[in-house]
Amino acid sequence: MTGRVSTLGYARRRSGSKAVPRAATLERRAVLLAVPVAMLLIIGLGAMLSASSVVSIRATGDSLFYFKRQVMWVGLGVIAFAVSVRIPYRRWQGLALPLYVATMALLVLTLIAGDRRNGAVRWIEVGSFTIQAAEFAKLTTLMLLAAALTKKERWLGHLMHFMAPVGAILGIVGLLLLAQPDFGSFMLILAAAFAVMLTSAAPIGYVAGLGTLGVMMASILAFGANYRRSRIDAFLDPMADPLGAGHQAVQSLVALGTGGLFGVGLGASRARWSFLPNAHTDFIFAIIGEETGMVGSILVIALFAMFAVVGIRIALAAPDRFGRLLAVGLVALLSFQAIVNIGGVLAVLPITGVPLPFVSAGGNAMMVNLAAVGILVNIARATRVAARGKDVRS
Repeated sequence: MTGRVSTLGYARRRSGSKAVPRAATLERRAVLLAVPVAMLLIIGLGAMLSASSVVSIRATGDSLFYFKRQVMWVGLGVIAFAVSVRIPYRRWQGLALPLYVATMALLVLTLIAGDRRNGAVRWIEVGSFTIQAAEFAKLTTLMLLAAALTKKERWLGHLMHFMAPVGAILGIVGLLLLAQPDFGSFMLILAAAFAVMLTSAAPIGYVAGLGTLGVMMASILAFGANYRRSRIDAFLDPMADPLGAGHQAVQSLVALGTGGLFGVGLGASRARWSFLPNAHTDFIFAIIGEETGMVGSILVIALFAMFAVVGIRIALAAPDRFGRLLAVGLVALLSFQAIVNIGGVLAVLPITGVPLPFVSAGGNAMMVNLAAVGILVNIARATRVAARGKDVRS
């Protein structure tokens, strides 16, 4: 009897010793996810102060105009983060459909009353602010896809139960985005959706087949418009038209090369003086590379890699299927967006006009991205609570 009591006491002590490290580990993951995001925000504000000064003076006469606007959007993004981190992530499962419908209506409104720039209708002017509905559509599409695949988990072995919700969700948002046209945003949604489907209970054959179909469709669309074809040609040989289609890629590489190992110094960029178009938006990574060199560039890439690794660990440890699918989708969306942007700046991928998350000037994109991070932190916290309760019960 004494031996049995001592054995039970040892088991309790052992399980108790495991409960604290596991909960602490999950808490660290939530913190580790926020750390690279906070550092990227700080780096982005510093780069924005330099990259936007020239274009701000020419557009408004105030060298800090775009910087002050970026500070405002970061502030609103922090509020969005604080709100989303307090909302239990499971609530998004019930809200996914109405939010998706609302963003689709916003995309329709954009097509009807949006502001046309460079041949595209992607923005709605609200006073002095500009809203890009596609940014909201990225988030709500992944929410609804995760909710639908979770609800139909038992029936995903049947092709139509898999194809019907996926085809409807991606098809509607795809038609509205391509009508703008916003090819880059749609490709990002497809890539993140593919990651969600891979994580779901759907047979791998169905997912692979749909992925192959998506690649074929993307290839057709990429060569179906002259401006997309010219971007691909410029990617394959930027020097063939260095003053035309290849101008951004060439100037981006010049800026990065000028930076060398340690950069030319903060605020000393020469590319921002109209040599590099869109320096404060799509090509802000080139300004970072020019001013801080390879060291600064590698730091930014390392921060995104840290975010992706920690985010994936949070997704894999999520307490239920919906949390896992939603987390995978959000991590994939932000990570793919960073890869596409940095790849375009480095001329290893075609230029798509996709901004760098947390760093580029992006308006409401900053709010959406930080709200997504808040959801991920909430999933991590819910996982910690579930693990702590499980350890206590054991």
